[in-house]
Amino acid sequence: MGRKKKMVYDVPVVDVADRGKSVAKDAEGRVYFIDKAVPGDVVDILVLKKKKSFFQGIVKEYKKKSEDRVEPRCEHFGVCGGCKWQHLDYEAQLRFKSNTVLNAMTRIGNVDPSVIKPIRRADEIFNYRNKLEYSFSNKRWLTDAEIQTDGKINQSPALGFHAPGAFDKVVDVNTCHLQEDLSNDIRNLVREYTQEHQLEYYDARVHTGLMRNMILRNTTLGQWMMIMSFAHEDEAIIPMMNRLKEQFPQITSMHYVINKKLNDTILDQDIILHHGEPFIIEQLGEVQYKIGPKSFFQTNTAQAKVLFDTIVEFAELKGDENVYDLYTGLGSIALYVSKSANHVTGIEEVEAAIVDAKENARFNGIDNSTFYAGDVKDILTPEFSQKHGKPDLVITDPPRVGMHKDVVQTLLKLEAPRIVYVSCNPATQARDLELLSEKYVAKLMQPVDMFPHTHHIENVALLELK
Repeated sequence: MGRKKKMVYDVPVVDVADRGKSVAKDAEGRVYFIDKAVPGDVVDILVLKKKKSFFQGIVKEYKKKSEDRVEPRCEHFGVCGGCKWQHLDYEAQLRFKSNTVLNAMTRIGNVDPSVIKPIRRADEIFNYRNKLEYSFSNKRWLTDAEIQTDGKINQSPALGFHAPGAFDKVVDVNTCHLQEDLSNDIRNLVREYTQEHQLEYYDARVHTGLMRNMILRNTTLGQWMMIMSFAHEDEAIIPMMNRLKEQFPQITSMHYVINKKLNDTILDQDIILHHGEPFIIEQLGEVQYKIGPKSFFQTNTAQAKVLFDTIVEFAELKGDENVYDLYTGLGSIALYVSKSANHVTGIEEVEAAIVDAKENARFNGIDNSTFYAGDVKDILTPEFSQKHGKPDLVITDPPRVGMHKDVVQTLLKLEAPRIVYVSCNPATQARDLELLSEKYVAKLMQPVDMFPHTHHIENVALLELK
């Protein structure tokens, strides 16, 4: 017989944690990580796992509900795995995100909390994303209510998002509130067409079926891009693409890809243009960006503008500065600040992104930028700075893991008067700031909420040479 799982009762929920989880703490100080609760709730918890310093469990009953609770807008809340804070009032979301930055900076980075400015909120907390990726599966995710019913369950195919931890099952999405409504119209017509024409959905376990993934991108200029991913060649592909072209003239860039690999990524695949332009155009400030099927771009355009304006504010460029932009992507930040600098040099590991950066520089007539493809730790060397001149400002926007220790050491040697550090992970940013504190002091910090209803938070830090 298996060990009987333990119940704990009347446990207050006191905080939020990473990945949308909440933290509950009992009278003896024991910590429990749980889902679907918000601070202020009092809950009964079924303990599932015991770790060294905490427990993992699920809520079995709510004894008291928090005043910060709100009714989620989405019918799929709690099932699809996205928008895990949608049941938490937006003001409370901002409060907890601000605390995330504060705690990381004071506990890990030893930063003076007085330099942290109030968080910049999002004006739009729904329909703010400019990119969504949907998956097809021949196995629809069943809800708890369906599983517990005595009736026959309809195990139909699904088009939507993967349920948490379920690589082969997909939540069938009717309405998603993350992108403009046209996204729902397109997805639902694709479902209707594929089921009507009996096009088989992908089985991720045995790798059969035709329909695999669909990516929809849009811009504030009203342009839309579709990328359909198929598991193999099929005569049904072109008729379906033509049907979508006729039904949705808003799609100005329509592509498809034949992905025969075991994983879903298409960055290493040949993408075929079926209709329209090979790119869509986004505009931030005076800069226009060509965005292709493989391009990385901030997924919240409105808040990207806020983020970039914060960088410009912190940089205080006068027009004669030499700027390095590390982890530049397609050069979005580099090109945005280029008009205020003498020269900007960007470095990015993904070669395709550097191709985009150079094209976007040409597209905007920006001739004071240079871009290099390669790992920042390998390219940013003393010899590199001798060739391109000592930077007056370094902008760095690394991935969630933060900067490589060799990059930190190189920055300490370069001694640029200012560093503007943009991060999507305050913990690794704080770690790097502590290392940089040998020569730099944090003068200002600006948290920016890019992703309402999630735990994610961006933070911009201004560092000045001591």
